[in-house]
Amino acid sequence: MTIHQNLIAGEWTGTTGAENINPSDTNEVVGLYASASVQDVADAIAAAKAAFPAWSRSGILERHSILRKTSDEILARKDELGALLAREEGKTLPEAIGETIRAAQIFDFFAGEALRLAGEVLPSVRPNIGVEITREPLGVIGIITPWNFPIAIPAWKIAPALCYGNTIVFKPADLVPGCSWAIVDILHRAGLPKGVLNLVMGKGSVVGQAMLDSPVLSGITFTGSVGTGKRVALSSVEHGCKYQLEMGGKNPMVVLDDADLTVAVEAAANSAFFSTGQRCTASSRLIVTEGIHDKFVAALTEKLKTLNVDNATKAGTHIGPVVDAKQLKTDTDYIEIGRQEGAKLAFGGELISRETPGFYLQPTLFTEATNQMRISREEIFGPVASVIRVKDYEEALAVANDTPFGLSSGIATTSLKYATHFKRNAEAGMVMVNLPTAGVDFHVPFGGRKGSSFGSREQGKYAAEFFTTVKTAYTLA
Repeated sequence: MTIHQNLIAGEWTGTTGAENINPSDTNEVVGLYASASVQDVADAIAAAKAAFPAWSRSGILERHSILRKTSDEILARKDELGALLAREEGKTLPEAIGETIRAAQIFDFFAGEALRLAGEVLPSVRPNIGVEITREPLGVIGIITPWNFPIAIPAWKIAPALCYGNTIVFKPADLVPGCSWAIVDILHRAGLPKGVLNLVMGKGSVVGQAMLDSPVLSGITFTGSVGTGKRVALSSVEHGCKYQLEMGGKNPMVVLDDADLTVAVEAAANSAFFSTGQRCTASSRLIVTEGIHDKFVAALTEKLKTLNVDNATKAGTHIGPVVDAKQLKTDTDYIEIGRQEGAKLAFGGELISRETPGFYLQPTLFTEATNQMRISREEIFGPVASVIRVKDYEEALAVANDTPFGLSSGIATTSLKYATHFKRNAEAGMVMVNLPTAGVDFHVPFGGRKGSSFGSREQGKYAAEFFTTVKTAYTLA
């Protein structure tokens, strides 16, 4: 089997590979992907530094053309790349193809943004002096991405970094290198100059740490666990490196007595269980007022009975496998914790056998939970959700905000009064009304508050806040 190599200074390199295993069929090796060394990371950073002066001053049409070609190829290969994503991460094929299309849309958006780079010209408070305010590229950017969105998250970090004239050292999650390798290959063939984009695959303890130890990086954008995010922050402060963190979530979905029951159940099921619950925006706390509580639990339980857990590439599968054995153990450990804490296991919680060997887990619903339980405080990152009964809207809002996280927050209601109040008072970066807490557009800002995020927002025109630095120039007329 051919080894997919790292890309350093425009050259494919690497002879030792790690297996990429299909979580839907653990007998299948999706591919072999090179593992970078500490020296490889140093070489990649040096290449990016050397390429920065020319790329940062490159023409906007060149950047536009490369990003647009990348978008076009991703879209043309959406079925192929979607199948690769489903095989390496376990996301169902329709979800995987949808994520691939989103990646293409992100590259297309930033291709347009490359032609819309703008600044300001202002009069000075002093006579005969002009003031220009411009944005310039930050420098060499370290990009570290997670396994749960293996093509979309790399896209929404790489595309703006290139659009605004930065060079890149990119480390994808070692569980899912396939989609990241494909994106880098497409960009490389689209005409990126040598050293502008460097791919270093491998373990975080080796590759990621080498990136954190470098004093050369101008910025690091990271999506992953809270623990690793804190390490990124500490090392960045030490080196004077700008950093952007997207981390955990314990997102609430509030269901009020006046909610449309069908809408509420669909939103909750999608939020909590689709993509196997492996989304930072997933809602694992379902906060339900007492008047609708029993009806909601009964309807959601019936909905869960209709969801088919199976091989991600198989037609008719609603929920694929958990990504790997380690995450599966985390999920089942939390299910046991929930039982021990006194929550009632209302549905699921069992491992499942299918035609192909994989990490299959029933969607799991707890009732009679409280907001003080560990299953209500800590991010599980699996298909596990808890129903918390509350008296009224005021208590629901208080419980929703009682969390160390603040990424996404949702409410199901037919009341304009409550919807408006919730949008204003939910302590989250994103608020959804009668919609799943997961699922966002590519052209608007993404990010949270409290322990979920640090730094400027990702995606849309707000991405410029991280990937550029502002210059103010004065000229005497």
